[in-house]
Amino acid sequence: MTASTPPAPVQAFVDAINAADADAFVAAFTEDGFVDDWGRVLRGPDGVRSWAASDAIGAGARMTVLESTTDGETTELRFSWESRVFTGVSTAIATTRGDLLESFRILPSH
Repeated sequence: MTASTPPAPVQAFVDAINAADADAFVAAFTEDGFVDDWGRVLRGPDGVRSWAASDAIGAGARMTVLESTTDGETTELRFSWESRVFTGVSTAIATTRGDLLESFRILPSH
């Protein structure tokens, strides 16, 4: 994976987390978008907002993209995460549809 700037929809997701802006976080996703956190899938605006409240914004998260590679609508990210729920480095796959995020899948680290 080579370092690069993530596409705008992915960066909007990161910026919303770091600004603690739950409305911008939900707005970064398509209407049928989802977060998959190690197999725990939360779908649609209510599911995405729920994850933001429990694991991201509500947990005081800060996300720093370390590396990203984009192929078409798929971006692989390696990022550092600091929150009251988890602190460490993870890998995720983000897919976009148009100007929005369709999915954000955090891959298990094992």
